[in-house]
Amino acid sequence: MIVRDFNKLKNTDRDVSDADWSSVRMLLADDKMGFSFHITTLKAGSDHTFHYKHHFESVYCISGNGHITELDNGTRHEIKPGVMYALNLHDHHRLVAGDEDLVMACCFNPPVAGNEVHREDGSYAPAEELENS
Repeated sequence: MIVRDFNKLKNTDRDVSDADWSSVRMLLADDKMGFSFHITTLKAGSDHTFHYKHHFESVYCISGNGHITELDNGTRHEIKPGVMYALNLHDHHRLVAGDEDLVMACCFNPPVAGNEVHREDGSYAPAEELENS
């Protein structure tokens, strides 16, 4: 059994961030669960374009507000507590946090290794690329 405390993982090597988001990675590839699990906070008013070409992601909104736009067709969805979205088609998307921080629970398959940050195209590197680096 794996038991981890989010509050004890903050400010450790499992807490990855940039200027507008932070992601506490509670489960990673080396945990051998087949997915990774993160609590990600997007700063209020921040605007992000992501395209997980090598990963599937499911996201559940814990708190905050914002919207996600499917960039391939322009469809916009409001994000608020209780809303889940899944990027089942490696969807290219834009996520905008509203007037308060968005706190999201995220699962990635395949799992991330731990210190990934978004590449210029909004993706994470494929797992095999990380293994060979």
